[in-house]
Amino acid sequence: MPETALAPAPVPVQGEATVPLASFIRPFQRHYFSGRPERPNYRARSYDFAGVPALMPLVRAFLDTCAADCTADYRYLFTLLGSELANNAIRHSLSGRPGGTYTLRVHRNKEGMRLTCCDRGGLCTRDARLSPASNALNPGVESGRGLAMVDAFATDWGDNGNAEYRTVWLYLAYDLTRSGWSTVALN
Repeated sequence: MPETALAPAPVPVQGEATVPLASFIRPFQRHYFSGRPERPNYRARSYDFAGVPALMPLVRAFLDTCAADCTADYRYLFTLLGSELANNAIRHSLSGRPGGTYTLRVHRNKEGMRLTCCDRGGLCTRDARLSPASNALNPGVESGRGLAMVDAFATDWGDNGNAEYRTVWLYLAYDLTRSGWSTVALN
């Protein structure tokens, strides 16, 4: 009897599972994501995020809540710049690989807020300070605007220069006078 080749069994289509973003939040830190200034006098907040782009709405909620008692411009700008730091951690470090994480820390003082993003680094082999591309704010550029926006709009910013465990920070003064934002907002 001749052998006949068996057709491979069809692979069943696997559906997608939707997980509520709230399931990623620790219960005792739910107020970090409320969008309300329910604890306005905090000095510091810190949260570890999984290096998954799908969690960026949580990152924005965290940053927005940290600045909830500030002006609308300040709140928007702080959330925008912080999202850029988080996105860079996901795209340009091992934090964006499976199992990777990064930490956002917010410290408040009477003049402004300092945001620090600590990632796992590892994609670069040499220690070096970060600097924005010279033409990054050009409308024709497709990518690379994140650090240029931080450089243009933050009151001050910097990084530790460590290729293995990168720490990038920005400081945004409440009055936004030393920020490029004040000139953009007026136009």
